[in-house]
Amino acid sequence: MSKHWISKSVAILAAGLLSATTVVAADGKIGDPRNESFESSHAQQYETWKATSESTEKADALAGDPNMVIMWAGYGFAKDYNKARGHFYAIDDLRATLRTGAPKDEKTGPMPMACWSCKSPDVARVIDEKGEDGYFAGKWARLGHEIVNPIGCSDCHNTKSEAFKNGEPDLMITRPYVERAFEAIGMPFEQQSDLEKQATVCAQCHVEYYFTGPNKTVKFPWDQGTTVDDMEQYYDALNFKDWTHKVSKAPMLKAQHPGFETWRMGIHGKNGVVCADCHMPKVEKDDGTVYTDHKVGNPLDAFDNTCAQCHTQEKEYFQGVVSTRKAQVTNMKLIAEKQIVAAHFEAGEAWKVGATEEEMKDILMDIRHAQWRWDYAIASHGVHMHAPEVALEILGTAVDRAADARTKIIRLLAKKGITDPITIPDISTKEAAQKALGMDMDKMNAEKQEFLKTLVPEWEEKAKAREAQYSY
Repeated sequence: MSKHWISKSVAILAAGLLSATTVVAADGKIGDPRNESFESSHAQQYETWKATSESTEKADALAGDPNMVIMWAGYGFAKDYNKARGHFYAIDDLRATLRTGAPKDEKTGPMPMACWSCKSPDVARVIDEKGEDGYFAGKWARLGHEIVNPIGCSDCHNTKSEAFKNGEPDLMITRPYVERAFEAIGMPFEQQSDLEKQATVCAQCHVEYYFTGPNKTVKFPWDQGTTVDDMEQYYDALNFKDWTHKVSKAPMLKAQHPGFETWRMGIHGKNGVVCADCHMPKVEKDDGTVYTDHKVGNPLDAFDNTCAQCHTQEKEYFQGVVSTRKAQVTNMKLIAEKQIVAAHFEAGEAWKVGATEEEMKDILMDIRHAQWRWDYAIASHGVHMHAPEVALEILGTAVDRAADARTKIIRLLAKKGITDPITIPDISTKEAAQKALGMDMDKMNAEKQEFLKTLVPEWEEKAKAREAQYSY
């Protein structure tokens, strides 16, 4: 499906067919959500943003590491987890993932509206028009026809301002829950420096967050701070859990992508090198004018405009650094996974032989904390470059917590007369691990395809008709 279907001819045709009153969508503070609306006024930025469509590969993370199927047993990520693609695909990939299920109408499907929150400037538009309750209430499919444009211009810029129209970036926070989060850590957006704002607009999405309250509103767990310990204490104090693990019955936490939190603890963050410096560098055109490259991606792909602006070493040197650090973090990640997966299965066996909730309480908290720390460390995209020392330290504590859990389980099992090692089923592949959990993947995939063929086209037609009436 294409994100760029809204041509002028379609807009004119739809408007003529509807003979409806023009929707004056410009009354609120959020600008036009359609990225193509800025193609002529911000040509280089638009073209480089559009180039994020070049990241076409859907890399299956579960196939590469089946341990994660077990670690997320009972949660949506055990169904499907692909590595992130470019901003261009934000809507397509959210619609296509098995995690969002296969809604048949606006009231069905497993996920809340909050799942759209990082994917589109339409989210900010709807919050602006309907308020936060008007946006968050209900299931994910409720406003599928409203949330159609992928991550882009009006997510991070005041695209309605004269400054933006005159070529200035005019950065802004477009989600009120993000404003509250930064106020909680003493960084109100209006008091931030221009440099800080460049990181903050990225932190609207590249952060840890959870869903809370009856409407499952997005909230950042920053009330006590942004470290792994701060957020762990915050969640524990609330007795919050994202889900109950299917095997161990532990009350689990799912880290999202705390890139901002880990970046600010690393060498770049501490020295004021922000997201845009490495992922959206300044580019000088032949005529001497400068623009910001919006092809957010690997800094090494634009080495001369990124790393070379500060470092004197050659590109090959940094390729070696990246490779080494990534291998170190991956190795520690796998060590932690081995211990945590075993703890889940051993805890599951303890329940089977009659363990009580009181006997399991501390064990389950150790498992919860071990996996939270593992997830916080690895869910942060690029942590091996942002803060490798932080990732390794946190993964080390994950191993420690898992070892504590396993030690306690072994003692408990011995009390129950079980002294032989617990057998772990075949989890050598994604398919084997999902089978071990009793997941009917054929059914899920068939239902998803039906959703994509039926409901999604309805959403797109409604969106075309609505956007044909826009007057920005």
